[in-house]
Amino acid sequence: MSADDLLSLLAGILGGALRVGVPFLFVSLGECLTEKSGRINLGLEGVLVLSAMAAFGGAYLSGSPWVGVLVGALAGAALATLHGLLCSLDRVNDVATGIALMLLGTGLAFYLGKPLIQPQAPQIPALPLGAWSDSPALQTALQVNALLPLGVLLAVALHFALQRSRAGLLVRLAGDSALATRALGHSVNGIRIAATAGGGLIAGLGGASLTLFYPGSWNEGISSGQGLIAVALVIFARWSPLRCVGAALLFGGAGAIGPALQSVGMGWGYHLFNTLPYALTLLILVFTCRPGEIAKGSPTELSSSR
Repeated sequence: MSADDLLSLLAGILGGALRVGVPFLFVSLGECLTEKSGRINLGLEGVLVLSAMAAFGGAYLSGSPWVGVLVGALAGAALATLHGLLCSLDRVNDVATGIALMLLGTGLAFYLGKPLIQPQAPQIPALPLGAWSDSPALQTALQVNALLPLGVLLAVALHFALQRSRAGLLVRLAGDSALATRALGHSVNGIRIAATAGGGLIAGLGGASLTLFYPGSWNEGISSGQGLIAVALVIFARWSPLRCVGAALLFGGAGAIGPALQSVGMGWGYHLFNTLPYALTLLILVFTCRPGEIAKGSPTELSSSR
């Protein structure tokens, strides 16, 4: 492999990490917020698909990608709020409800999105962060989603909010001890519903990124399981919003290895490399989720989820 091919390969992986990693970033931040309150939302796959469809439809009908982003975020928040409300009922299991909401969200998206498969919607603008370079490969790689800086800022804000703000303290308290939260006169269900809704809103931005930037169209296979992978990604990040940024870029880069190899003429193993994000997910779950042990950083209430 020549030096130019190696540079193109590395640039392709970097560009893929920045493109593919954006949905992972938003969905993992949303799940991080939800799990910090002591609730798990396996329905994020449905949230991601429904918000992707809603964002595309909103942009197509309004002519503005930013209207689409808003619609996608609101659609994600709505489905997540339904999850939070259902899970607040007695004898309702969080995991089973999440699976049911995943099926509902994807079913709604597939049904309502049928007329949107062919049309094209306005796209989120790209930020040319590679203008300083003379390398066309690097310039192309650094054409990043305008939502990426928002995701990084959101991760920083969420980190400080959870550590330094009263609302963040209440979220963490609800995730670590429901009894202590009630003893202080706060509603555990109210906190968890709000955190779940907020997590769905953030995840909805990831859905908008899928259909309005990369790959930039609506189809029924748009998500490829990224909503479910985000649960493993949060475990890998040890429930830290800041670590979610690095984890999202890692998963994005893993998903970009196959296309990057193909771009330099290496077609062998292309489909095998496309399985890397799923293999990473499996490895993370095997090495971090052991019977009888609580993962470091895990909110205490998650170990006793209904």
